[in-house]
Amino acid sequence: MSVLAGKAKRLLRGVLLMSALTAAMAQAAPRELIIDTDPGADDVVALLFALASPEELKIRAITTVAGNVRLDKTSRNARLAREWAGREDVPVYAGAPKPLLRMPIYAANIHGEEGLPGIKVHEPKQGLAQGNAVQYLIDTLSKAEPHSITLAMLGPQTNLALALIQAPEIVNGIKEVVVMGGAHFNGGNITPVAEFNLFADPQAAEVVLNSGVKLTYLPLDVTHKVLTSEARLRQIAALNNQASRLVVDILNAYVQADMKHYGLPGGPVHDASVIAYLLKPQLFSGRAVYMAVDSREGPTFGQTITDWYGTLEKPANVTWIENGDAQGFFDLLSSRLARLK
Repeated sequence: MSVLAGKAKRLLRGVLLMSALTAAMAQAAPRELIIDTDPGADDVVALLFALASPEELKIRAITTVAGNVRLDKTSRNARLAREWAGREDVPVYAGAPKPLLRMPIYAANIHGEEGLPGIKVHEPKQGLAQGNAVQYLIDTLSKAEPHSITLAMLGPQTNLALALIQAPEIVNGIKEVVVMGGAHFNGGNITPVAEFNLFADPQAAEVVLNSGVKLTYLPLDVTHKVLTSEARLRQIAALNNQASRLVVDILNAYVQADMKHYGLPGGPVHDASVIAYLLKPQLFSGRAVYMAVDSREGPTFGQTITDWYGTLEKPANVTWIENGDAQGFFDLLSSRLARLK
């Protein structure tokens, strides 16, 4: 081998080693995340799940919106989740108190008047961050590195829609928007065809959909396959810490309505599926599809029209998740709750 060939071989090995190290570092870096939410029972489970996963999720902030209950209650409940997780380092910003256009609706019949069935609530020690959630999104995303921040949308999409309307250029800072919402094969949970988060503010969902951001939807199609069971709740209870007791008490109360209404053997933990997807996407499967939102007044108001079979021959604009590993989800949730006190 010539001296020149030997140098070239060593250089190639160095380049390959640097590429491998760079890839490993990128893989190890936590995902920059903002959680937009309307707690809500399943939202609080999702927040505890995420806040217990700092190695994978660098939570920049929690932003709250009216949805399951009024804004003051969703903001309190988000701060309670932060307190229970021992993560007062994460700021909570209150956002939109009502949808873009429609009259506000709430889900007290499912989540209780305070938004947290099965447990007593109190005023958290630490207050809200100064400023409004919408302005926080504009300021943060406009200064972010290109395509660097993921948004987990666990409620109506009003905050992000308002931010996009005021500053459409913030799309450049967004890596991905992962939405719990919508329904296709499953049917709706607030009307025969509409899921609550989309029904609560379909115009906001349209703004986000039309912005061109990378979108992933976890609809009722998948969340109604990832169900609690007596064994799975016992699995969480066996952790025997404050977080596990809270989650079991919340879920035991929360899942009853869905079990009765749908005749299910267990209940869905809708919003927590988004966190599981971010932590371990291999638990889920779906496909890229074209989706539209019906914002016309009438019986299909709030419906997500999902072209699963490509009938319309339009370009795909969302990744639609349709299946999930239920036991894998509860194993992952249990492992993360075990990290909390």
